[in-house]
This record gives sequence, C-alpha cells and structure tokens, in this order.
Amino acid sequence: MLEVIKPGVQLCIQDLGRHGHRHLGVSQSGALDPLAVKIANTLLGNPLNTAVLEITVGLTQLQFTSATNFALTGGDLKACLDDTPLTPGWRYYAKPGQLLSFASSPDALRAYVSVEGGFELQSVMGSCATDLQAEFGGINGSPLAAGDQLHYVSCLERRSLGALQPGYHKQVRILSGPHCTRLNSSAAQLLCAKPWQVLPDSNRMGMRLTGPDLFAHQLSINSQAVLPGTIQLPPNGAPIVLLNDCQTTGGYPMIAQVIQADLRHFAQLSAGDQISFTLTTPALAHQETQQHNYHLNQLRIALTHHDRSIS
Repeated sequence: MLEVIKPGVQLCIQDLGRHGHRHLGVSQSGALDPLAVKIANTLLGNPLNTAVLEITVGLTQLQFTSATNFALTGGDLKACLDDTPLTPGWRYYAKPGQLLSFASSPDALRAYVSVEGGFELQSVMGSCATDLQAEFGGINGSPLAAGDQLHYVSCLERRSLGALQPGYHKQVRILSGPHCTRLNSSAAQLLCAKPWQVLPDSNRMGMRLTGPDLFAHQLSINSQAVLPGTIQLPPNGAPIVLLNDCQTTGGYPMIAQVIQADLRHFAQLSAGDQISFTLTTPALAHQETQQHNYHLNQLRIALTHHDRSIS
C-alpha cells in the first residue's frame, strides 16, 4: 500500500471525472490536467481513467510499503524517491519502505502520481474522483490526511522510461460566449485586449481574475447550464474561469469558453500569475484535442514496442 505521511496542502484522489450526471446537479470533478493523468497511466499500461493522486503545491510525503512501478507527471514539484530527484513524465520503480516526497516550486502547482494496476477504490457514479464540495468519492469525499492508506497490488520492476509532456502556457485560447452581444462587446474586447492576474481566492471550482480595467455591468440572465472552461462575468467585471468542481448552472453572463485542450494549463496557475486569452475557432479547437489524442496514441505504440523489445 501507499501510506500518506504528510498530505501537504490538498492531496486528493482524482481520475478523468464524473460524466453524465450534470442534469442531476452533480459536478464533473476529476483531475485539472487530464492529459497528465492519461500520460501517467499510459506509461504504466493502465486504463486511461485509472485514479491517480493529485498533489497541489507539494510539501507532501508518501511511503510505499510494497513494491510497485509508478509514474509521475504534471508540474515539477521537486519530487524525490528517498534522496534521488525525479523528473515529471517518467515511470519509476519503488521498493518497500521508500519515501516519495515533494517540495514546492514557484513555476508549478500540481503533480500527479499513478501506480501500476491502480489503487483499490470504491467508485461513485462511475468515478473515483473526489468531489470536495459535495464530499463524496475518493476516500470519504475529503482530501487525504496523514495516516490514510491506499492499497494496490504489488508488481515486479519494470525499466524506468520517460515520455515528453506537452508544456504549460499562460496564453489560453477561447471561443466567444453567447452573451457578449448583450453586453455590447465582443470576447476580444472583454478578455483578449489585456492580460489578467489570478486572484488568491481561486480554487478547483473556479479561477478568479482581475485586471486594470474591469467591465462592470448590470446584466442578469436566467440560470443556464455551465461547464468547466466557461468564463462568467459577474457584475463587478472580474471574470471567473470555471474549473472541474464548478456548479452545473449559473446566472452570470457567459462571455467565453476555454477550449478543452487548453483547460489543463489552469492546473499550474497560482495566485499572482498572469494569463492572457486569444480567440480561436471551433475547427482549430477540435484539431488541438485531436492532437492530444494523437500524442497519446504515439506514446502507447512506442511503449508497446519498447516493453516487448526488453521482455
């Protein structure tokens, strides 16, 4: 098993999210960087949706009590296995008793850890993701605490192997939202003309932004469906980018939608970071998602050939 020695700021279990239940008011949850989860699980030969640990900020210590292969992806939070530094995007082998620890970094916020075969968890509505607001999923619907234990099946050592992770950026592509015309503006005028700064009260529900010239307004709309990536504009004019734990409906004007391929960048943004937006088209947004899928398929093929060649 893997025992939590020190949980850090917000250590939680996530997978690719809880889908198909938004009409019941159930949030998606899931890892803020789904591509990192897919790469980690591909490195281990796991199904892509296998649950992982999402480490936020770092300052975390985990101890392996039985041997396993594990993968580390996402941001570089200065992880070490005992005293050996680790690089994100790699598969490693842990012996019984070894300690996996994370420091922190001004350039990264979240990292992901998966073990071969996955953790033994109870699924809720088809997902093991922790819904921190509704308090279900994961283990008791809460962040992990010191002493928590995650069970897995011990396995034989496999050779360490790495994969190129697509980089993280602070320029995000968006599609124009449905309520810009009612504000007598365009998404380009509202969002793309200047950089925005991440506020400290951002979390997994949403990222709050501020800037030098806020677009205050008095427009109210009937509550409508929202989803991760929707950018709402409250009356104070400070945009909110909804993230995985967001509500399912909202009454603020929706001025844009972050394309699916770029949502992962928000996993690494901290308070004070600057972000900028650019408009794109649905066709290009779809193309970027397909590019991520192609990257995973190429990785899967390369790993299959590599593992067969040394077996």
